[in-house]
Amino acid sequence: MLRMANETHGSPYDRGSADSWYDRPRKPHFYPHGTYNGKAVTEYEMTNEEISAYHQGYDDNEQSGGKKVW
Repeated sequence: MLRMANETHGSPYDRGSADSWYDRPRKPHFYPHGTYNGKAVTEYEMTNEEISAYHQGYDDNEQSGGKKVW
């Protein structure tokens, strides 16, 4: 069960898409109180559904081709 809706800032989906956007490696995590608010929930503490949501966010951004231009 997802603890956060996919569109919520800090959710597994959001963090996956952000990692792809900033060209970071895959490292499933999320912030239940919003991005960078409090302690991150790491892959070892995530449900299979949350890990899947992270990877879906990463994959969706990879497909769209959106990347941060530095």
